[in-house]
Amino acid sequence: MSTKCLIIDDEPLAINVIKNYLQQINGFEVINTFSNALEALEFLKEHKVDVIFLDINMPLLDGLNFIKTLKDPPLIIITTAYTEFAVETYELNVLDYLVKPIEFPRFIKAIRKVENRLGKSNKVDLGDSSKAKKHLFIKIDKKKMKKIYLDEILTVESLKDYLKINTTTGKYIIHSTLSDFTALLPKENFIRIHRSYTIAIDKIDILEGNSVEIEGLRYVIGRSYLEEVKGKILNPNNIN
Repeated sequence: MSTKCLIIDDEPLAINVIKNYLQQINGFEVINTFSNALEALEFLKEHKVDVIFLDINMPLLDGLNFIKTLKDPPLIIITTAYTEFAVETYELNVLDYLVKPIEFPRFIKAIRKVENRLGKSNKVDLGDSSKAKKHLFIKIDKKKMKKIYLDEILTVESLKDYLKINTTTGKYIIHSTLSDFTALLPKENFIRIHRSYTIAIDKIDILEGNSVEIEGLRYVIGRSYLEEVKGKILNPNNIN
């Protein structure tokens, strides 16, 4: 049986991060997501879950008080941008405390804790990447989510409060920050080269001085990024 997961966070992109991470791991199922903890409480009256990924800073009912309302809580993993609540959450017996932006290797450590607690020590399996292309769903309007494949992304460009995602099949504008979206992308395939750009490493055609060229367009590498970018482009095995 799959491990049933619930995600509660008032930031749609944060929910998307967790959903996409869980899609890379066999044996985990996201049964619902909520941006409001009160709605999640109603859902839990009728449904049983194994794990809740829970933000702290939310309107109406924050994450800490949400935990206190649960009579028989499932495993709780905190996902927050704040570090100062760690002690208090451990007093509430949370399983783990993840600080945003959450890196995938750190997320896997939390998943291993879940499996150890549930007695499913062999469940963490990243699967065979040849069987299915890795992808993300992005919100392109109020009601529509668009699947984009990671291997089709060329560049991601910051437009203040929005991003332009350039792919081999089209261009999309979404509401997000470059930092948050870059955190969704695997480090071995993508790198931020400027405060305004993240690029796909394997799509680079030319590296010249402090710039790269992708499909005929040139992108300047920011001075503070230059050493790291050149290191990863010229030695792709040197990736943390």
